[in-house]
Amino acid sequence: MIPNKPLKRSQYMIALSHDHHLGLLFCWKIKEGLKKDADLLRIKKYVDFFWEGHLEQHFQDEEEMLFNRLDDKLTAGAMQEHTVLTEWINRLNSGEPVNKADYLSFAELVIQHIRFEERVLFPHLEAGLPSAVLENAGAYFEKQHQTPFKDDYPDEFWTMRKSG
Repeated sequence: MIPNKPLKRSQYMIALSHDHHLGLLFCWKIKEGLKKDADLLRIKKYVDFFWEGHLEQHFQDEEEMLFNRLDDKLTAGAMQEHTVLTEWINRLNSGEPVNKADYLSFAELVIQHIRFEERVLFPHLEAGLPSAVLENAGAYFEKQHQTPFKDDYPDEFWTMRKSG
C-alpha cells in the first residue's frame, strides 16, 4: 500500500485547500449525523448554514478567479460539478421528500468533488495558468480569507448518541 503523501500546493491556492478541509469536515458531520439517526431537518439546517455562509461563495470564487481563466475539459467538468452540487442543494431545500440516502449521496459527491479539485484540477491549473493569473487569484483568496469562515453551527447533531 502506498501511503498518502501530502499534496504540494502553490502558495496561491493554499486558501482554497483550507476551504476544502472545511468542506471535508462538513461532509463528515453530515455522515456522522446520519449514522446517529439525527433528524433530517437538523441536518438540512446545517447544510443550509454551510451553503449560505461558505460553500456558495467558494464555488463562485473558484469559477471567477480560476475556472473561467482556462477553457478546457477539466475546468468545464469542475464547473459542471458545481452546477450538480448546487442542484442538490436546491433539491434538498425544495420541500420534496428527501431521505438519509439523499444526504449521504450529497456528502459523497462533495467529497469526490473536493478530491478531484485537489488531486487533479489544482495541479492542472497551477501548470496551465499564467503566473500573473495565479498571483492575482492568490491575492484575492487571501483577502477573502482575512476573516475565515467559522463553522460554529450551534446544533452539533453529529455528536449525539445514536438513538435506540
